[in-house]
Amino acid sequence: MVRFHLVRCVLFASLAVQPLVAHAETTVVASWCAQLGARLHSVSTEACRVQNFIVAPDRTVNGHALVSRDIAARGGQSSASAKRILVIGGIHGDELTSVSTVFRWLSWIDQSDALNYQWRVIPVANPDGLFARPSTRVNANGVDINRNFETPDWEKDAKTYWVGRTHSDPRRDPGKNAGSEIETRWLEGHVEEFQPDLVVSVHAPYNLLDYDGSVPEPTRFGRLHLNRLGVYPGSMGNYSGVFKQIPIITIELPNATTMPSLSDQRAMWDDMLKWIKRNFSSSNQRRD
Repeated sequence: MVRFHLVRCVLFASLAVQPLVAHAETTVVASWCAQLGARLHSVSTEACRVQNFIVAPDRTVNGHALVSRDIAARGGQSSASAKRILVIGGIHGDELTSVSTVFRWLSWIDQSDALNYQWRVIPVANPDGLFARPSTRVNANGVDINRNFETPDWEKDAKTYWVGRTHSDPRRDPGKNAGSEIETRWLEGHVEEFQPDLVVSVHAPYNLLDYDGSVPEPTRFGRLHLNRLGVYPGSMGNYSGVFKQIPIITIELPNATTMPSLSDQRAMWDDMLKWIKRNFSSSNQRRD
């Protein structure tokens, strides 16, 4: 009898905790979305709050939440066979259009061919940079997240490249150590846990497509044409496309603060889905 009461108490306690956790997460997302809506004219607080974001347990240096959203394949694909696509915006906090573009994609992702894939979407990888006034490329520690990934060449080349090639440009500081930043470790954790077949990273303002990977490269998405820039010590392209051997598309929008026209955004999205369909069909077995 005592055992029954003990089990019942544990069960009731766990059931009581779950709503509290859910409520706490909802409150965090609501606050985060309110900040985002105030920062970006193109993203409303309401559109953000309905996205079913998942909140990471850790916070940034300035206390901001790190959020992501998972969208399951629903186009007749099983979760085991559907290809996985990781989308990242806002690695550089002052590239506002990269965040807005990812939110635009979230409004389209429940349509057509996109449902054939599993998606993990990270709209703001560097919230401290985005929510700074003015917004900054770097995070709260002054580190460029896109030079801080744990690539094999970081120890030997990152600081040398920063000093020699950028003349110690503070906007491109690779950090004290590879993976020193909470944002970097969080993104690397997504790559390890989600095991994407493709990474799509959105930036601005170079007005081009960059690509690192083994599948046939795209030539254009909408008005953006391929112009391979190569990789840098500690960059996401280096970490994903070279070190992890996961193809990565880097979309460089033409302007960091002004969005492309809606028709241009749609053309980019449609062309990207067509390229994904050609090169990442479910008939190709996953690497698991």
